[in-house]
Amino acid sequence: MKWVSALSTRPSLEGAIAEAVEQAQSRLQDTADLAIVFISSAFTSEFSRLMPLLQEKLAVPTLIGCSGGGVIGVDAQTQVQEVEGNAALSLTLAKLPDVKVQVFQVSGEDLPDLDSPPDRWVDLIGVNPQDNPQFILLADPVSAGVNNLLQGLDYAYPNAIKIGGLASAGTISPHSTLFCNYQLVREGVVGLALSGNVVLEAIVAQGCRPIGQPYRVVEADRNILMQLEEQVDADMVPAQRRSSTRRTPLDVLQALFQDLSEADRVLAQHSLFVGIASNEFKTTLEQGDFLVRNLLGVDPKTGAIAVGDRIRPGQRIQFHLRDAETSGEDLELLLDRHRTESEAIGALMFSCLGRGEGLYGQPNYDSKLFDRYFAQVPVSGFFCNGEIGPVGNMTFLHGYTSVFGIVRQP
Repeated sequence: MKWVSALSTRPSLEGAIAEAVEQAQSRLQDTADLAIVFISSAFTSEFSRLMPLLQEKLAVPTLIGCSGGGVIGVDAQTQVQEVEGNAALSLTLAKLPDVKVQVFQVSGEDLPDLDSPPDRWVDLIGVNPQDNPQFILLADPVSAGVNNLLQGLDYAYPNAIKIGGLASAGTISPHSTLFCNYQLVREGVVGLALSGNVVLEAIVAQGCRPIGQPYRVVEADRNILMQLEEQVDADMVPAQRRSSTRRTPLDVLQALFQDLSEADRVLAQHSLFVGIASNEFKTTLEQGDFLVRNLLGVDPKTGAIAVGDRIRPGQRIQFHLRDAETSGEDLELLLDRHRTESEAIGALMFSCLGRGEGLYGQPNYDSKLFDRYFAQVPVSGFFCNGEIGPVGNMTFLHGYTSVFGIVRQP
């Protein structure tokens, strides 16, 4: 099994394709079973030419890809580069013996109702759950139904890892594009299912740290959080005393704000988020145990807050902060946890357009950090309009996140 990545920053599409293909094929030195391509939005006017030109130079049976506001790959000096805002083409080739590789394409109109049985989703995707597939998903950000698709896939393939991202166009052009088996796709989702002699692991770095303490949700309506309760042991504290621990989210925030350092108070003015605990049964919650969502607004009259996701009574939440330092520390913590004796053969990186040099003030931050823990593992990917990855035992669409998919042999 072999996985290689190549990157070209030549300004002409023909030149970029020629360089990326030559690099990838010389590194693979074998026939490829799979190709993954990411193209910079600097080539927007030439997206329609990419597939015919690639098909002239590649004889790979299965291909998926998309456009990105930036792309990631291994350059001619074998260094991982994150190219943002400039012309670039990233090409991955993989030799996958004893691995079943299946591609699929779906549109929002094709999606079954969420009350449909798992068989409806299996029929749509065309992948047998008994094959124990792992999924890579690339989606058009304009098409509806991505969240519904993720819920349906979790329902039909509960043990499968699903990673990926929403195609992006950056600031140069509003148009994004998907590619599937040498065809240009304008909407929906293109996906890849890998089964057999392969393991796909996911790292989801949301770039946040918790502040204050966890609270239990007492009252909520869809995405409106109305009342919180301090974490207490229900068996030890009578109900009448527990009621005195209940507060509005605004009251909790105001008290929390007073306890923050001056630097965190400034940060909280523009980078405050809500973390929803992903494990209902874990006693002690730590960094990484939360699904981080935007805080959308506050009602000063009622003390309620609006969150960028549904919340139900009984769930636990904790407020979070995000900045460049926290983002780097969060990714480093997760990378350290995922180092194992099993050697990785390759990796995919799906990073938010809001990260990269704009967040860190320096290029290649996340990819260099990955290389520190997974030296010489070829990485490719793109900067997304939204990132797909698991938190707990469910798959979500994220923002401000870097999702890594690590490919290993069993």
